[in-house]
Amino acid sequence: MKIERVHTHILDYKLDQAFESASMRFERRQHCLVEIVCDDGTVGWGECLGPARANATIVGLYAGALVGADPLETEKLWLELYNRLRDQGQRGLTMTALSGIDIALWDIKGKRYGAPVSELLGGRFREQVRAYATGSFRRDGVDRVQDVAEEVAGYAREGFHGVKIKIGFDVEEDLRAIAAVREAIGPERRLMIDANHGYDVLEAIEVGKRAERFGIDWFEEPVLPEQLDAYRAVRRGQPIPVASGENWHGRYAMLEPLSTRAVDIAQPDVCGVGGFSEMRRVVDMAAMFGVRLVPHVWGTAVCIAASLQCMAALPPNPPRRRPLEPIMEFDRTTNPFRQAVVETPLEHRDGVMRVPDGPGLGIVVDRDALQQYALKEEA
Repeated sequence: MKIERVHTHILDYKLDQAFESASMRFERRQHCLVEIVCDDGTVGWGECLGPARANATIVGLYAGALVGADPLETEKLWLELYNRLRDQGQRGLTMTALSGIDIALWDIKGKRYGAPVSELLGGRFREQVRAYATGSFRRDGVDRVQDVAEEVAGYAREGFHGVKIKIGFDVEEDLRAIAAVREAIGPERRLMIDANHGYDVLEAIEVGKRAERFGIDWFEEPVLPEQLDAYRAVRRGQPIPVASGENWHGRYAMLEPLSTRAVDIAQPDVCGVGGFSEMRRVVDMAAMFGVRLVPHVWGTAVCIAASLQCMAALPPNPPRRRPLEPIMEFDRTTNPFRQAVVETPLEHRDGVMRVPDGPGLGIVVDRDALQQYALKEEA
């Protein structure tokens, strides 16, 4: 078996209503899928976190080293690709592009051996995971506090055990939104807050101190991801557990925040951290330093499938009789091709998601949907 071709698929949809986090505005949904085709007809699929066009460009730079290679040599290929651009690319787009490639290679490996990726990673500790709903971005032309409260009330009715809302815009408005959300979902459901690095240290500490009474599970990306001393200051200065990691790509970026306990919860994304190959190393590192790990998830059903395979293989930590179980981030914002790209959607049922048990990622990609949502030149 040899790699014959490497393709990228840029999916695009113009939103009827834009929404924004503290650091980014979304007027379109765009995601980059990676397709690797082997000479025996086996096809593997992966996805890259982040800017779709830029990821596709980097995947194209890597493609020459892949054609003719054995797709089952995942570790060898990972190192060859990483070394190829390491002088200028230890983090960022080179790693997100490599993530999509690595996921596709593991998908091929699973199909070759007739096993889900989670089994190849060492075994499935669970067949399903509870999901929490991510949403509550700021939308144009609406009362934000009321809008967020109504949105999360809908998630509660759907059966989600927890919700995560976006903050980082304005301290006082954010606190009003947090209060409204807690009232809307009741005292039993979990509530997480995500600032998308929209605060400075003083603002983050103030929010953490004043929001504690609302029973917050974690405070995600309170400050800029480059500022590890700021993370440590926020962690010391307020009582809510601090989480981050979606923008720390690979083991080298994860080492300092884990070893210095800059965060309480690490959040690598398999589509950004370096794929399954690198995710395994980061999972082991987090366990070594005693840092809880809850993966970040943001993408199409390809990303969701890869994340579920990771979560199935996450070992109990700590290994006690009733260990803490991982929970799945489930994006609920507008994205019509999220589930359309696969023949069988990966949806929740009463806030619970089953881990696919088919070979590889356990999904079948719908090529008609790829064509329907393919990026047009005018976009």
